[in-house]
Amino acid sequence: MEHQDFTGIVPAQYTGNEIEAEASVELNDDIVAQNFFEVAKQRLLNVNNWHAVAGVISAKFQLINETGEEVNRIAQKGDYFKIDIPGPGSAQGGGYDWVCVEELKEVAKAGVQSIGFRVRPSPNPFGSKNETAHFYAADASSNFILTRENSKLTAWIVDRNIKPNDHATSLTDKVRDVAVGIGAMGMFSKVQWQGLAEGLIKRDDQ
Repeated sequence: MEHQDFTGIVPAQYTGNEIEAEASVELNDDIVAQNFFEVAKQRLLNVNNWHAVAGVISAKFQLINETGEEVNRIAQKGDYFKIDIPGPGSAQGGGYDWVCVEELKEVAKAGVQSIGFRVRPSPNPFGSKNETAHFYAADASSNFILTRENSKLTAWIVDRNIKPNDHATSLTDKVRDVAVGIGAMGMFSKVQWQGLAEGLIKRDDQ
């Protein structure tokens, strides 16, 4: 499905693979949709709770601020996500995969509200090397967007330009990153993001 990116944060697809997940709900009227948008927005930005929101999601996410401290608040530009996926972690990542929030934007105009942020594989902020600590290469991005158009609410998650990270200096990390990256491109990310998209817009009465 073709999506309109009101936030303008989603980069063009120019290399590697692309994965998309989407879920939407039609509310009774614009006022109900506006109120529910605020609920869904808090779910989107409360990254530490994604595991509960998505239900069967496998990875767990911890928000880390720019100074390297674990924080329990909504995500902000410049934050890191410390990601704990099933299986062996990245040695360079201290046992985790890492991304950084490089853009976060919210827009509003007649009949439309939209908020989204883009994350990109990053080095471990606690590490000693400036080396991408993630199973995707540094060109990849994950984009998380929530949009209300009149009475319709849509959660859209898209990974763009994804390739396995084969640039790790450690042979163990290189083998691990390629194996996990291929698995993520094949199925893991799609299932994970679909669960999150559906959870973001799930009504409490459902």
